[in-house]
Parts: sequence; C-alpha cells; structure tokens
Amino acid sequence: MSNSVQKLSKVTIFKSYPFRVGEKIFIASGPRHGDWEVVKVEEQRIRLRCPVSQRELECNSFSYFVEERDGEPWPHIN
Repeated sequence: MSNSVQKLSKVTIFKSYPFRVGEKIFIASGPRHGDWEVVKVEEQRIRLRCPVSQRELECNSFSYFVEERDGEPWPHIN
C-alpha cells in the first residue's frame, strides 16, 4: 500500500448540459455564436434553429453552461 499524499489543485469541471426542446439559448463565442432555439435533443446530438433566418444546424451536444438570466432580450439585435 502506498503512502502517497494527494495534492490539492484548482480544477475546472465541465458537465453535460441537459438541453430541452424549446429552450432559447445564446452561444457567446465560437463558430456557433449567436441566438438559437433547441428543436431536437438526442443522446449525443442536438438540432438548433436560428430565430432570424430559420436555418437549422445539427451538432454534437456540448457542455458549456455559463449562466442563466431572466429578462434578457431574445433574439439579440446588434
């Protein structure tokens, strides 16, 4: 049996976000930046729809939850 001592470190933890159909989301950065509505949720894929152009995008589900806000304008108008 080892008597090693575990070091404590600052660790960033990511968790799968439980997307829900009908949810309005805003992706703050990256290639999918902007407003989207969740239109389909599968185990590992989601389908998003742009509320302005109605363009749909299917992608792998992702794990980036930052915060949830009430009273936000949506879609965002620049």
